[in-house]
Amino acid sequence: MTTTTAPTRRNVLGAVSLALVLTGTAAAHAQGYPTKPITMIVPFAAGGPTDAVARLMADHMGRTFGHQIVVENVAGAGGTAGTERMVKAAPDGYTVLLHHSGITAAPALYSNLRFDTKSIETVGAINSGPMIMLGKKQLEMKTPAELFDHLKKNADKVTLGHAGVGSNSHVCGLLLQSFLGTKLSFVAYRGTGPAMNDLVAGQIDAMCDQSTNAVPQISGGTIRAFMVLDDQRIDSIKDVPHSVESKFDKLQMTVWHGLYVPPGTPKDVIAKLADALQKALADKTVTDKFAAVGTVAFPPAEQTPEAHRKRFLAAMEQNAALLGGAGVKPQEAK
Repeated sequence: MTTTTAPTRRNVLGAVSLALVLTGTAAAHAQGYPTKPITMIVPFAAGGPTDAVARLMADHMGRTFGHQIVVENVAGAGGTAGTERMVKAAPDGYTVLLHHSGITAAPALYSNLRFDTKSIETVGAINSGPMIMLGKKQLEMKTPAELFDHLKKNADKVTLGHAGVGSNSHVCGLLLQSFLGTKLSFVAYRGTGPAMNDLVAGQIDAMCDQSTNAVPQISGGTIRAFMVLDDQRIDSIKDVPHSVESKFDKLQMTVWHGLYVPPGTPKDVIAKLADALQKALADKTVTDKFAAVGTVAFPPAEQTPEAHRKRFLAAMEQNAALLGGAGVKPQEAK
């Protein structure tokens, strides 16, 4: 027979004392935070659109804190390698992750995730920009309708590039495939940069890409832009029509960036990070740089940890439905 011993007064007091010490330590940590440099992980190679947003945020937030924020690129496994690095870091606010909306597609794409995406703590939403339907310069089509008709009639010949399974450009391609009702010929790359390089070189025919990466190429005349997948035009490329005016209302997709920390990070630390992030997003220099590449900062009410948490969870559900409906099966992240 097993017997249990009632806790003694000494044990109870010891437990209470330990709890008070831990609480006091966390509070003191948050009060003095930060006291050293912070690492901002970007789960993609340097030079891409997410990396550019990260370096902009790191510079401004670092000046607010008076401590450097070092951007570290941890690419691989469709962005999950960098995410895992952040999730498993000490929850003390000294390791943060800047990721795009593709983070919410990971559970539906990968069968070997070593972290729970829902457990990730949200710091805040940063900016959002639409995807753009692009084509190589050599294409003769002039309107979105002409391009889509060409894709549908030549689905087995026309190549549609993307930045890897589960990337925003891949999800956009799946959306287009579902809309056209035709199986398209996808070409996967190990990132946005290589895919765009081949589009510029005419090695692939078309692709969807986010405005942050596409607008400079469109403005430079190296590729063709057929349609902004949104309900309004982009000021810096005003001659490119949007989905609604092109009569393709169902073809809309925007990409957003957010800032995250490991599960269990103290709320006071998250609040300090969120405050520094919001100060960066209120800076006209930052918003002007966003506008130049066709993106906008989220309104203040949508930048908060709580508001972004709602968007984050809703996007997970939407991506699971979209990818599942397209027949995408979870596979091992490599």
